[in-house]
Amino acid sequence: MDFEKNLTGLYQDFNDRNIDAVLALFHTNVKWPNGWEGGYMQGLDDVRAYWLRQWSEIDPKVMPVSFQIKPDGRIAVDIHQVIKDLNGQLLSDSHVVHTYTIKEGKVTAMEIE
Repeated sequence: MDFEKNLTGLYQDFNDRNIDAVLALFHTNVKWPNGWEGGYMQGLDDVRAYWLRQWSEIDPKVMPVSFQIKPDGRIAVDIHQVIKDLNGQLLSDSHVVHTYTIKEGKVTAMEIE
């Protein structure tokens, strides 16, 4: 798996709101953080519902800056994250690290550090 290419595409598809393309890279039982409200989502249906709810209230954009393979095999991605309200007002402009667990070519989990 070309993780850098696939993860870059994942972020672009997220920013384009192409939810089906993003979810195609996920394991059916993916564990995904709810960075907006707290907690975690479990499975594709929960992630889809979370993102649709999120996008109806805020406009997040996430751009990968760099990638690092951790000693345990997980992939850490430094992210430039810009969040605006639906009127374009800036709510947040920050850097965060998303750390992915990938097994058999599918994202099985992501954590926000």
